[in-house]
Amino acid sequence: MAALKKSWLTNFLVWRAKHISQRQFIYLLSILVGFTSGIAAVILKNLTHFFQHLLEGNLVRYYHQAFYFVFPIIGFTTVYLIIKYVIRNKVSHGIPSTLFAISKKKGIMRKYQMFGSILTAPITVGFGGSVGLEGPTVATGAAISSNISRMFHVNQTTRNLLIGCAAAGAMSSIFKAPIAAIIFAIEVFSLDLTIASMLPLLLASLSGIITSYFFFGNDILLPFKLEDDFIMSDIPFYLVLGLFAGLTSIYFTEVYERVQKLFDKIDSPVKRLLYGGIAIGILIYLVPPLYGEGFDVINNLIKGNPEKVLENNIFQLDLTNAWLVIGLLAGLVFFKIIACALTFGAGGVGGIFAPTLFMGSIMGNCIAKAINTVGIFPNQISESNFTLVGMAGLMAGVLHAPLTAIFLIAEVTGGYELFIPLMITSAISFSITKYVHPHSVYNMELGRKGELITHDKDHAVLTLMDIDKVIEDNFVPIYPEMNLGEIVHQAVVKSNRNIFPVIDKEDNTLLGIILLDDIRPIMFDQKLYKEIMAADVMNTPPDIIELDKDKMTDIMEKFQNSGAWNLPVIKDEKYIGFISKSKLLTAYRRKLINLTS
Repeated sequence: MAALKKSWLTNFLVWRAKHISQRQFIYLLSILVGFTSGIAAVILKNLTHFFQHLLEGNLVRYYHQAFYFVFPIIGFTTVYLIIKYVIRNKVSHGIPSTLFAISKKKGIMRKYQMFGSILTAPITVGFGGSVGLEGPTVATGAAISSNISRMFHVNQTTRNLLIGCAAAGAMSSIFKAPIAAIIFAIEVFSLDLTIASMLPLLLASLSGIITSYFFFGNDILLPFKLEDDFIMSDIPFYLVLGLFAGLTSIYFTEVYERVQKLFDKIDSPVKRLLYGGIAIGILIYLVPPLYGEGFDVINNLIKGNPEKVLENNIFQLDLTNAWLVIGLLAGLVFFKIIACALTFGAGGVGGIFAPTLFMGSIMGNCIAKAINTVGIFPNQISESNFTLVGMAGLMAGVLHAPLTAIFLIAEVTGGYELFIPLMITSAISFSITKYVHPHSVYNMELGRKGELITHDKDHAVLTLMDIDKVIEDNFVPIYPEMNLGEIVHQAVVKSNRNIFPVIDKEDNTLLGIILLDDIRPIMFDQKLYKEIMAADVMNTPPDIIELDKDKMTDIMEKFQNSGAWNLPVIKDEKYIGFISKSKLLTAYRRKLINLTS
C-alpha cells in the first residue's frame, strides 16, 4: 500500500513538473489549504455547539444550575485522557505553537497536530472552558497545510506562506471577513506583503469563506446592522475608549502571563486539572456568562439587551439600576481573562481571540453606558457602536494586530462608517500596550527567547538560521600539558587551520586558544621545543559562543564587537567547535535569498 501511494505521488510530481509551473502549483495548493481550513472551522464549530446544546441547553435548563460547576472538571478530565491515551503528545495552544513551528521548526508540524485540536478544543469549550475556537482552528489548518507542503516537497519559504494561507482561510471561514483574514495572516505571522504572497493569501481566504457559506449559509458570527452614524463630536469619547482599551489590554496580558506561570510551578498535570477545574467551575457557577466562547453575550450587547446577559446572576439583582448593570458588566471584563487563563492552566485547549472580543465588547459597552448615565453631555452616544469599537480596541492591544482589528469590525458591520473611530481606538490601544508589553500574548514567550519572526528582514533571517549548521569541528585540539614540539608535530603539521583550541583532556572544557601567529616566531627554533608549554602561549578567546544560551542575533553581535573571524563554541562549558564569520555570512546570504525568492 505504501509503495502504491509512493508510486502515485511520484508520478503526480513528475507530471506536475512537466505541465504546471511552480507558481501555478502554489496557487492550487493555497486554494486546497483554504478549503481544508474552512472544513476544520466547520467541524470545530459544530462539535462545540453540539456539546453546548447538549449540556447547557438541557441539563442546566431542565435540572439545576449547579451543573455549571461540574462541567469544566468533566471536560478537562476528558481532554487529559484524550491527550494522554489517544494523541499521546502535548497539544499546545494554537497560534503560539504555529508561530514556533515557523520560526524554529522550518514550518514543519507533526501529523497529530492535524487532529489534536479537533479532538480536544470542542470538549474544552463545550464543557465550559472560557476560551475560543479561532486559535485551534488556525492551528489545525496550519498543521494540515504543513503536511500537505511536505507531501508535495515544497521549500521552506512556500511552506511558511501556505501556513499563512491556512490562517487566512480559517479566519475568513469563521468570521466571513476575507480581507481581515488576509491582514491577520500578514500581521500575526509576519508574512511579507508581496505580489508572490498576496494572490495565494487571497485565494485561500476566498476558498475559506466559500466553504463557510456552503455549510453555514448566510449565518454570521456577529450579525450587526449599523444604525447610529458616527459624528465628529464623538471623537473625544473614542479617545477615552482607546485609553481604556489599552489599560484593559495590559491587564489581560498581565493576568494571562501570571496565571500561566503559577500553573507552570505545579508539576502534576492531575493537580493542575483539579485546581483549574474547581476554580473555573466556581467562577462559571457564580457568573454563567463566562461559560464557553461568549458570542451570545456579545450579540446581546450589540442589540442593546444587556439584561439578557445578566439575567442568570445568582444574586437576582435589580437590573433596572444602570450603575448596577455597569458594575456587573465590568465584573465580566475583570473575571473573563482569569477564567480564560485558568482554562489553559487546567489543561484545556483553545484560543484567546474570542475572550479578547468578549472583554472588548463589554468594556466598550460599559464606557458608553457610563457616559450616557452620567448625563452631563448634551447627546447620548451609541452603545452598540462603542461595543463594536471596543472589540477592535482590545484586539489591537492584546493581539498587537491593529489593522486586523480595524478591518474585521469594518467587514463584520457590512460597511466602513465606523472606520475613523476604529482607527482612533485601535491606534491608541496598540500604542499603549506595545509600550508596556513589546510582544503580544501570542508571541510573548518566543519574543523573550528571540525566536520570533518579525517584519524586520535581518532579524527574520537570523531567527530562521540554524546554529548547528554553521559550527565547524575540524580543528585539531591542543592540551595544556603539550610542549611546543608536540604542538608543531601533532597539531600544526596535521591541520589546515590557523587556530587551535586548548582543552582539558579529562572534561573537555575550553581553556583558551592558540593562533598560528602566536607561535610562528618560535615554531622553527627546536631549542625551545621542550621548554615552552601550551599554557605559555595560549590566549583567552576574544569571546565565546554558548550554544544553549546565545541566539543568532547574539552571535552576530559578538563577532561585530570582538572583530574576530573565528569564535569558539561551548555547550554546558564543554568545547564543541568554532563558528567562522565567513561561513556565518554565507549561510545568512543563502537564507536571505531563500526567504525573498
